[in-house]
Amino acid sequence: MVSSNHIPPANRRFNQSITFLLALMLGSLLMLTGCGGSDSDTDTTETVSSTDTTVTDTSTDTDTEVDDADFEATDWTDETHSNDVDPNFDEVFSDTEVKRIDIVVTEDRWESMLDNLTDLYGTFGKSSSSTLVDDDDPIFVPAEVFYNGTQWYRVGIRFKGNSSLQSSWQQGILKLALKLDFDEFEDDYPQIKNQRFYGFKKFSLKNNYNDESMLREKAAADVFKDAGLAVSHTGFYTLYIDHGDGPEYFGVYTLVEEVDDTVIDTQFSSDEGNLYKPEDDGAMFVEGSFNQDDFEKKTNEDEEDWSDIEALFTALHDDTYTSDPATWRTNLEAVFDVDVFLKYLAVNGIIQNWDTYGRMPHNYYLYNNPETSKLTWIPWDNNEAFQDGKLGGALALDFSDLSSSSWPLIAKIYADDVYRARYNEYLLEVISDAFETNKMQAKYNDYSALVETYATSEVSGYTFLESDSDFYNAVDDLIEHAEERATAVDNYLNTQ
Repeated sequence: MVSSNHIPPANRRFNQSITFLLALMLGSLLMLTGCGGSDSDTDTTETVSSTDTTVTDTSTDTDTEVDDADFEATDWTDETHSNDVDPNFDEVFSDTEVKRIDIVVTEDRWESMLDNLTDLYGTFGKSSSSTLVDDDDPIFVPAEVFYNGTQWYRVGIRFKGNSSLQSSWQQGILKLALKLDFDEFEDDYPQIKNQRFYGFKKFSLKNNYNDESMLREKAAADVFKDAGLAVSHTGFYTLYIDHGDGPEYFGVYTLVEEVDDTVIDTQFSSDEGNLYKPEDDGAMFVEGSFNQDDFEKKTNEDEEDWSDIEALFTALHDDTYTSDPATWRTNLEAVFDVDVFLKYLAVNGIIQNWDTYGRMPHNYYLYNNPETSKLTWIPWDNNEAFQDGKLGGALALDFSDLSSSSWPLIAKIYADDVYRARYNEYLLEVISDAFETNKMQAKYNDYSALVETYATSEVSGYTFLESDSDFYNAVDDLIEHAEERATAVDNYLNTQ
């Protein structure tokens, strides 16, 4: 790693020259002159050079009367900015390169984001008992986004995460996860109506929290995808943020496709079904625990209808489970894609993805696939996979350590002879292909070589690494883990 006041020359694309400083001073003088020298809360005009693109931004605090909407979106093209094109996955997500994204946000807006986190979590760098209140996400502010010399305008950015965000903040680490929404502020800025990033409306920029290898989020998504499951595309990016003093290197991030954006649009026949992001007690599917507030709707929000989720509760807990298993299976499969869930369980068990259903009531989506009218499981947030994990560790492949009463969706399905046999078949299929040992070890070697320079160049205060050896040791752990999981599957299947 390098010191906190040094950005690796090989990674620096901004030109922080005397020209920039003079332009900034001139812009500030012009703004002050335009305001008649009065005392006001108006930001000074800021002219910055970003990837060879000059931006003049008269952004202001929300309590000022000066408007910053008078700009022309000169970089706008159909291919890069329009919502009339198909998402360009090849451009945005790569398995063979680390891309770079730059964010420029005014100093006052950045400070408002930090102040908001202070309100939520307490003083930066200090432990606090504060927790994020339900539905109280961090605030969005408009910022400029640059990629390959092209600008996207007034993009909505906010910090994202729950316990990971709180933990990073209280550790004094500014490498925080972000959500980007490219038309969040279209009502304020008509020039950006339906603005897209190569066909994508929004992304998550994951900060690889609790992952010293920085590979887990992407590698896990690869395994789910190779196993034939719907899952977000991912890609490695370096992030630089200029919040008033020039670009700062925030480190290696994983760009993640949003499920409620293009995943359901491109990986299903239609995006018109109900999409839910379950959270809290109801998300455990315990009998009698249904609460519509625990199944946040991400589509069709105006329709007060959770009948598909209620139907899953009813079918899962029907008395025919013991008296007539065949009828129970038929009724369950009428509302729930059990086959997808069994394959998900196989992948999840092999990679030891503990931070999800079975240990935690979150980190998955349910989509009512219009083609089948069945709720379909979609994995999400996989940065803590490929390890035994916390809270008792990842579940055993035979679920012998599962609390059946707390996690009935797994318990009842695995206890059924027909479903258990199918689950075993998927375990063998996944360990022989999507998570084949040599394939995974080659992937880890390729990806680690790809991000090594950028990972070991992360700077103090913007990294979860204490030393470069943390990165290399974490990669070695992944390579060893691939062998261990093959042995675990073999041992399990030999007992069946």
